[in-house]
Amino acid sequence: MAKDTVRYPDDVVEEIDTLVDDGMFESKSEFYRFSAEYVLTLINPDHEVETFNFEEIKRELNIDRQPAVESVGTDGGTFFLDAIITVRKHGLRGNYQAAEEFIDAHYDPADQECLILEEVLGTYRDGATSPSI
Repeated sequence: MAKDTVRYPDDVVEEIDTLVDDGMFESKSEFYRFSAEYVLTLINPDHEVETFNFEEIKRELNIDRQPAVESVGTDGGTFFLDAIITVRKHGLRGNYQAAEEFIDAHYDPADQECLILEEVLGTYRDGATSPSI
């Protein structure tokens, strides 16, 4: 088995320590192995898991793929596509405050998607009656 050194933010390590202390995982190593394998299975459904007790841990954590399915929005798109549609609708109706509230409720101000949504809203504010988006 290969050994790899990875640095994590202190807050992340504290959360992992808490999970280990609470007995959710036997050790930090088990957490790191499980989480890496889990992400790999999300990215590549054909990934062959090698972590001992992977399915058991997954059951205990009550992890399923339902949240990923729910994140798919209108017409099989992503939440971001739905967000653009929502901001556009508010913009077309001149309801800029509702669009701003939607953006603020769902995005961190520094997120790229937030900046794009604000630009979309800005095209309506600037008097463009039918922007081409």
